[in-house]
Amino acid sequence: MNKGQKAGIITFLHNDNFGSSLQAYALQRAVRDMGYECVHLDYRPDRTEKIRNLLKSGNNPKLILEGIRKREVKADQSGARRKSEAIPAFYQRRMKLTAPCRNQKELRKASRDCDLLLCGSDQIWNPVWLNPAYFLTFADRNVPKAAYAPSLGVSRLPKAGKIRKIRRWTKDFRAISVREEEGAQLLKQMTGREVPVLPDPVCLLSVEEWNEIAGKAPEGEPYLLCYFIGSNPVYWERVLTLQKETGLRVIVLPVTAESYRSGYELLDGAGPEDFLAAVRDAACFCTDSFHGFVFGSIFGTRMEVIRRYREDDPESKNSRVDQFRRLLSEKPIDELREIGRTWLEKTIQES
Repeated sequence: MNKGQKAGIITFLHNDNFGSSLQAYALQRAVRDMGYECVHLDYRPDRTEKIRNLLKSGNNPKLILEGIRKREVKADQSGARRKSEAIPAFYQRRMKLTAPCRNQKELRKASRDCDLLLCGSDQIWNPVWLNPAYFLTFADRNVPKAAYAPSLGVSRLPKAGKIRKIRRWTKDFRAISVREEEGAQLLKQMTGREVPVLPDPVCLLSVEEWNEIAGKAPEGEPYLLCYFIGSNPVYWERVLTLQKETGLRVIVLPVTAESYRSGYELLDGAGPEDFLAAVRDAACFCTDSFHGFVFGSIFGTRMEVIRRYREDDPESKNSRVDQFRRLLSEKPIDELREIGRTWLEKTIQES
C-alpha cells in the first residue's frame, strides 16, 4: 500500500467503554500518522444481525442478558446516558468513521474503496461472543486483510465448532498479530499459524500524545480513583482499606449499578478525554479494567489492580492483565510502542 491510500478498520466502537473507544482512536491515529488515509467502519449491528450471528456462531444466549443489564443501568442513570453520548461525540471530534453499517452487506459496501482492511484490537476475537464481521468476512476477495493485536481474551480452547470457524475465517489474512501470548498459543493450536504478540493500540501513542487530548481532571484534594467493570463486593472492601491507608478522597468512575450506589463521589457522565485526565492525575487508581491498567502504566499512576475473574472460570479474561504485566517486566513502554508501530507500518507497506 502506498502513502495516501486508504485503510479501513473494524473494532468495537459502541459498547460505552472508555478503553474500547481510546484503542480505536489510537490505532486510527497511528495509521494516519504514518501517512495513510484511514477510516473506521462504523459497525452497529441491528437486531436481525445480532440474532443471526448469535445463532450461526454458536454463542451463549446469556450475552443478551448482559446487554439488557447495560441498558438497565443506562435507563436508571442520567450519567450513564451522558457517557453514552460523550463517546460518539469523541469520535466526531477525533476520528473519521463511515456511515453506520447495520449488517455485513453494508460493511462490504462501505469498505469497497479501501486498499487494506484491518481488524483492530480489543476482544474482537473472543470466542465467547464470536462474530465473523470482526474477521473481515465481508471483504472483497482482492482486498488484503490484516489483524493488529486482537485479543482472544481467554486461555482455553473454544468448542470444536468455533475452532473450525476461526480456522476458516483467518485463512486468507496477509498478516496476523495478537495481544496476548495465550492468544498466540491458542491460535497456533487452532490454525497452525505462528503469530507475534503486540501491545494494545493505546501503547502506540506516547504519553505526550495522550496528554494532547486529555480533558480536565477532578479539582480539589488528591483523590483515589475507582473504575470497575465488574461487580464484586470485594472491590469496595479494598477501596475502604485503601481509603483508610491513604486518607485520600474517593472518586468513582461509575459503570455498574453497584458503582452508582457506592456512596462515594461520582465522576458521572465523563467522556474518554475526562477518563484520561482522571487516571493521569489520580494519587492512586484502583481498577479491574485491562485498559485502566494500561493507561495507569502509561501515565505512571500508582495503582491497585484487582482481578475480575476467578481463576477457575473457563471464561476468565485475567490473562489480558497478566500478559501486559509480563510485557512491562521485559520492556519499557517506549520500546513496546516501537515494536507495535514497526510491525504495523511494515504490514501496511507490504499490503
